[in-house]
Amino acid sequence: MRSSSLRRKIPRWLFLQVYRIAAAGAFILASGSEGVSQRVFLLDGQNEHIFSFDEIEIFRDRAGNNRSFEEILKLADQNAFQTGTSSTPQVLRPGDSDWFRIHIRRGEKGPDKRYLLEFFDQTIDFLAVYIPREDGGYDRVEMGDRKPFRERGFEHKNFTVSLDDPAAEGIYYFNIRSSQVADVIIVLRSSNRFIKYALVEYLVFGIFYGMILVFSFYNFLMYLAIRQEQYLYYVLYILSVGLFEMCVDGLAYQYLWPDSPAWNEYAYAVALFGVSIFALQFSRSLLFTRKKAPRLDKVILVTMGLRALLFCYGLFFDRTFFNYKFIELGPLAIAFYAGVYIYLTGYHPARYFVWGYSFLTLGFVYKLLILFIPALNFGIVSYYSLSICFVIEMLFLSFALGDKVRYLKTKKDKMQGEMIRQMNLNVRLKDRMNARLEKEVADRTREVTEQAAIIENKNRELTRINVRLEQQAEEIRRMNSLLQEDNQVLQQDNTVLKANVEEVTRARVLSVEVDFEEFRKIYPDQDACLRFLEKLKEKRGYACHKCGNDHYYHGHIQGSRRCSKCSYEESVTAHTLLQNTRIPINKAFYIIFLVYSTKGKISSYKLSEALSIRQSTCWAYSSRIKKVMQDHKKQRSGSDEPGWTSLLFAG
Repeated sequence: MRSSSLRRKIPRWLFLQVYRIAAAGAFILASGSEGVSQRVFLLDGQNEHIFSFDEIEIFRDRAGNNRSFEEILKLADQNAFQTGTSSTPQVLRPGDSDWFRIHIRRGEKGPDKRYLLEFFDQTIDFLAVYIPREDGGYDRVEMGDRKPFRERGFEHKNFTVSLDDPAAEGIYYFNIRSSQVADVIIVLRSSNRFIKYALVEYLVFGIFYGMILVFSFYNFLMYLAIRQEQYLYYVLYILSVGLFEMCVDGLAYQYLWPDSPAWNEYAYAVALFGVSIFALQFSRSLLFTRKKAPRLDKVILVTMGLRALLFCYGLFFDRTFFNYKFIELGPLAIAFYAGVYIYLTGYHPARYFVWGYSFLTLGFVYKLLILFIPALNFGIVSYYSLSICFVIEMLFLSFALGDKVRYLKTKKDKMQGEMIRQMNLNVRLKDRMNARLEKEVADRTREVTEQAAIIENKNRELTRINVRLEQQAEEIRRMNSLLQEDNQVLQQDNTVLKANVEEVTRARVLSVEVDFEEFRKIYPDQDACLRFLEKLKEKRGYACHKCGNDHYYHGHIQGSRRCSKCSYEESVTAHTLLQNTRIPINKAFYIIFLVYSTKGKISSYKLSEALSIRQSTCWAYSSRIKKVMQDHKKQRSGSDEPGWTSLLFAG
């Protein structure tokens, strides 16, 4: 049975409403029945009996898990057990230790068969069964999904205990604890009925999960063949659903992790997380929501992110949060809405997607209606209706994938047809163009042939002209050779003349025989001034001002000298009138020249106008020069530098 599976797929508040309705019905029935405290089941040769809620008594032990069985028996004598009021008795509060009991009496036919008690909720963590004996004692059998599967008496997905020799009349007690809400569904079966039922049930499960594997394998091959991601998401989606169903049915514990009972607490939550994530991702890929509905695509991405956060919260902080399985309805409802919306926009491959989710929704609705209207329960078909709807959904989703491929193929064929028609049109245009070009080429060829004859005649004439030109060119080359020799002689003479002119000019400058314009030509920029100053210092010789050493190396900057002994580096302007001046060196040269040439009579205003320097700066520097000139007059007899350059080293 899979009522626990249904409970996981329906919101808890809805179950509470159902329980209230069932409790009210039970109260009405109890009020019209005999005034007995408990219904006693008469075992009289039956093959199967499902204990109803009014045949199961409940004691909610709020004192913890410390009560012994003897204390429970004393409480039972004090009428601590009460008849259940809900259609399916449950362990409502995770972690509580609840007690249940049933009353069985032998009939006249007696137990001529071997019987078993079966519990259908595979999520029960701890189950202790107390079986009465003829001598008044009890045998204790422990089960639960917290124990390795191999420790079960029967290797069956449900918790099963054997009643080898039931007492003539006995009360069976059950202590149940679970980390989540657990259903207490107790069924009494004969061994023959149990074997037949188990074989049929496992056969149905084999067909169901076999279809899931077949669908998964086929679509995985399709993914490997055409590399479309929606096939991979579809495979992961149906495998997640299959894993969740196996967790619910108990088959996953039996076959996948029988020696890892700790997985049972949250394996189903991992599977449900996969169902939500891969369903939404499959919807995005199949329906092209990124292109056809960008806002809806963002909603889907946000939903996936929130679902991932909730999963991480439950996994790392509070695993009891996994009990609220109704949150999975949100992602699946968004996927269903996305299919309807995309289909209404005109994307026809979404029709099978909508049909598939419609059947899945119908299965959920039908399961809900059965809770309110028991007459709608038609046996095995109703029992497996949700699984049948899921299989139908798988079929329709496969049709949706195929329809999408056909849609893309049709679109591709249409585009190829358009391309072929365009290519044919291009061929016809090319043929017409080639014919016209051939005619034009023929006409052009005739014209070229005629022009070629004319050109040939002209070429012969040009050849004769070229011969005469070559003779003239040879004569010109000979004359150029003679001129080149003359030019070399003239260049040498010009070089010598230029050098002489520069020497004469520099001599005139030094002897103050030139005007300002001629001075500007000799010292046009700072580099020329530094080179001139460097030559003057070389003539004066070298002596280190720190250690007196007379050997030096060239420094890092232009014109500087570095002592070979103490490494003191002296700039080219050091110990001259140009040292520490803020005026550009070439302009400082001009000022020295002008002050010297005018014997200090030039005004600072004329200097400022001629050199574009502030009048105050010109006045300060010319005053310094005039002072040096006065000092120089007193010592002029010992100076070697002629003219104004003698002032440079007087500062």
